[in-house]
Amino acid sequence: MILFLALVLIALRLAAEIFLSLLNSREVRRHADAPPAPVAAIMDAATSGRAAAYTLAKGRLGRVELAWDALVLAALLLSGVLPRVYAAVCPADASGAWVLWSRVFFLIGTGIALSFFSLPLDWWGQFRLEQRFGFNKSTPGLWVADKIKGLALSIVIGAPVLWVLLWLAQLAGGAWWAWGFVFVFGFQLLMLVLYPKLILPLFNKLTPLPDGELRARLMALAERSGFRASTIQVMDGSKRSGHSNAYFTGFGRFRRIVLFDTLIGQLAPEELEAVLAHEVGHYKRGHIPKMLAVSAAMMLGGFAVIAWLAGSAWFNPAFGFPAGDLAPAFLLFALLGGAVTFWLTPLGNLFSRKHEYEADAFAREVMGGPAPLVGALRKLAQKNLSNLTPHPWFSGFYYSHPTLVEREAALNAGQ
Repeated sequence: MILFLALVLIALRLAAEIFLSLLNSREVRRHADAPPAPVAAIMDAATSGRAAAYTLAKGRLGRVELAWDALVLAALLLSGVLPRVYAAVCPADASGAWVLWSRVFFLIGTGIALSFFSLPLDWWGQFRLEQRFGFNKSTPGLWVADKIKGLALSIVIGAPVLWVLLWLAQLAGGAWWAWGFVFVFGFQLLMLVLYPKLILPLFNKLTPLPDGELRARLMALAERSGFRASTIQVMDGSKRSGHSNAYFTGFGRFRRIVLFDTLIGQLAPEELEAVLAHEVGHYKRGHIPKMLAVSAAMMLGGFAVIAWLAGSAWFNPAFGFPAGDLAPAFLLFALLGGAVTFWLTPLGNLFSRKHEYEADAFAREVMGGPAPLVGALRKLAQKNLSNLTPHPWFSGFYYSHPTLVEREAALNAGQ
C-alpha cells in the first residue's frame, strides 16, 4: 500500500504539472497573434511572436522532462534495483568505519547515477532549444566541464556532510534530527560566505566593476540606500547564455553585488541603478532573514519527518530496504518528498511575489519614480523573450515574481 501510494502521488503531480503546462501553452497561443494592449506596449509584434514561440518550445520540452523523470522514478521504485544495490554496498555484517562510509557511498553514488538520466534532455535544451533562440553561448566542452565540476563538488562537499549526519545519528540517538538540522543549517550559512569566494570562481570569472561613471553611480546608490557592499563584481555570464541577471550574495561585511556582463550590455546606467535598488530593497525590507527563517523551519520539519519515517517499522520495508536504517530513509525522502511538497509551491511563491512588489516599491522610492525600473524590466523582458501572457493558474502556481504587466501596474499606481 505504501508503494502504491507513492506511485499515486507521483502520478498526481505529473498530471497536475502537465495540465498546468498545457493550459499555459493554450493561453500563449491565444495571444500570440494579438497580444493584449499592455503587452503590445512592451513588445513589438515580432518580439512578441518570438517570445511566444520560445515559451511554447520550452513548454514542450518541459513536459517531456516531467514525463521522463516520473517514468525513471517509477521504474526505480518498482524494479527493486535500489535495495539490491544497497544490500551489496551496505552489507548487514559491515563493521568499523565502513558502516558509515558504505552508506555515504550508496547515497552519493545513487545521486550521481540518477543525474545521468537527465543529461540527454539537458543537452537538448542547451544546444537545440536555447541555441535556436539565440541564447546559448556555451560549447560542448564547457558544458561537459561544468558537469564534471558539479560532480566533483557533490562528492567533495556532499560526502563529508552526509557522513556527519549519519555519525550524529549514531551519537545522538533519537535526537539526531535536531542536531542534524543545526549542523546543516549552520553549514548553509557558512556557504553563503564561501560560495562566491571558493565555488563560483570554478565556473565563472568575477572581476571588479572598473572605475568610471557606472561604478560611481552604483556605489552612490548603495550608499544612499543604506546598503554597504564590499565590492561590485561583474560575472562573465555571457560565456554560457544570453540571459541576464543581478544579485547580491553574502551578509555583513562579506556582502557583494554581482552583475552579469550581459545585464550591463543591455541596460542604461540609470536602469542598472534601478535594478540594483530593487535588489537592495530585498535586503532593506528584511526579506533575506524572513526567507532564511522559512527555509530553516522547512528543513527542521524535513529532518523530523525523516527521523519518523526511518524509525517506523513500515516505511523502509515497503520499498525493499531494512527497517530502521537511516540512509534509505534519506534517499526515499529525497526521491518522494517533492511529490508532497509540490502542492505547497503556490504558497511559497505567493510570499515571494509579495516580496518582489515590496522591493519594486523600494526601488521606486530610491529612484524618485517608477520610470527607470519600468524601463529596465521592459528591456529585460524583451531581451529574455519573457512570457507576458501566462495563464493565471500557471503564473499563480509557479511564478516567484509577478508578471511584468502586474509589476508595471503596481509601480505606476504608487507614483
